[in-house]
Amino acid sequence: MPVSVAIVEDDAPLRSSLAGILHRAAECRCVGAFGSAEEALREIPALSPQVVLMDINLPGMDGVQCVRRLAELMPKTQILMLTVHEDTDTIFESLSAGAAGYLLKPVRAAELLTAVKDVYAGGAPMTSNIARKVVQSFKRAGAEPDDGKQLSPRERDVLDFLVKGYSYKEVAEQMGISYSTVHTHIELVDTLNLPHIDQIITSRTKPATRS
Repeated sequence: MPVSVAIVEDDAPLRSSLAGILHRAAECRCVGAFGSAEEALREIPALSPQVVLMDINLPGMDGVQCVRRLAELMPKTQILMLTVHEDTDTIFESLSAGAAGYLLKPVRAAELLTAVKDVYAGGAPMTSNIARKVVQSFKRAGAEPDDGKQLSPRERDVLDFLVKGYSYKEVAEQMGISYSTVHTHIELVDTLNLPHIDQIITSRTKPATRS
């Protein structure tokens, strides 16, 4: 069954182009396209899309605020940022608000469709340089001891997989360890109070809903 997708993008030609890509794909269908956060918040809950593509630069309420509101209204919907912003603060603000993935414009049709299917399946698709920024953020934080504590090589490996979109089960399979061991590593990392760690762990383990 095709993945239902809603678009929030203020640039009309781009909004139309994105809708066209989704309409032409057998695996996806566009259920609505909106030019502002306010319009999206009025209309999207009734449409119940499985995935929302979200721009950040919107008239009125910005995309990050819209993500936060939608995540509260529709916790089972996966939200994928599609934006030109690639600064670390905006990335983590988006993830903290409830986004499950982050793509940079411009994006190729094949990349967009793959990301939509990935985020719906429970992954966390990111443009490669965005994923690198997330990893580097952890490495910088882990290199600075907090009361003598820092990330072990194993914990770094677990986080590297998480920021690439792997689920706990997939991390366990890739590393040849048990699910409970992955969970233990995450609990230990969480005690270090590293910047943005809660946002990343939460966004990577947000369950996807299939119909």
